[in-house]
Amino acid sequence: MNEEQVTIDTKDGEMLTFTCWPEGDGPFPAIVFYMDAPGIREELYDMARRMAEDGYFVILPDLFYRFGILRFPFRSPNTAAIWKEAMRNLSNANVVDDTRAMFKYMEAHDAVKDGPKATIGYCMSGRFVTAAAGTFPDVFAANASLYGVGIVTSQDDSAHYHVKDIKGEMYFGFAETDGTVPSYVVPALQAELDKHGTEYVLETHPGTSHGFCFASRDDYNEAAAEKVHAHFMDMCQRRIK
Repeated sequence: MNEEQVTIDTKDGEMLTFTCWPEGDGPFPAIVFYMDAPGIREELYDMARRMAEDGYFVILPDLFYRFGILRFPFRSPNTAAIWKEAMRNLSNANVVDDTRAMFKYMEAHDAVKDGPKATIGYCMSGRFVTAAAGTFPDVFAANASLYGVGIVTSQDDSAHYHVKDIKGEMYFGFAETDGTVPSYVVPALQAELDKHGTEYVLETHPGTSHGFCFASRDDYNEAAAEKVHAHFMDMCQRRIK
């Protein structure tokens, strides 16, 4: 496995970014992996490596770079207070700008195949996946948003308004019990998807709670997590590989 920590120049500064891709002949189709709110950590690197093993170039940016270098080796009310504040101050527009910078970086990378790409994001980044898929409809062909926080809001830039522009395939996976996703979110999102004829799968996983895809969490649900992973990798196989 090839791995590299790189710094990508954005309009707001230098974004530390983890990349990995398989050994052997490339180039490889790319997956943009947006982090969740607890930030960059080894668990996310391992998830990126797992995707790369299937024949992809995976890029995982530190979306909190605007606030300094934030790392949380453990979870507590104190660490949560910090990442929640950073999350509140990170906009869809910020991440769209960061995605443009990643595209520029990947265009010059010998290991990255030209053509359609995929994106996946959890928690905080469920909305970023949705916004990016709509902003770059000719690039993102396979997109997975997992238990996304803030996908549907009353703001003009709410991520769910971007579904009208999505051309790729969307997967939305939610937890059965999730205090961060109000009851109106799924119906409002589904109505918007149906209104615009977006190609999508939306499912709520029985017996799960927020964070069920992360093995380090008490909420981890292996069956649901593996189902999500398999669905996304199948999308990537069909759409970008």
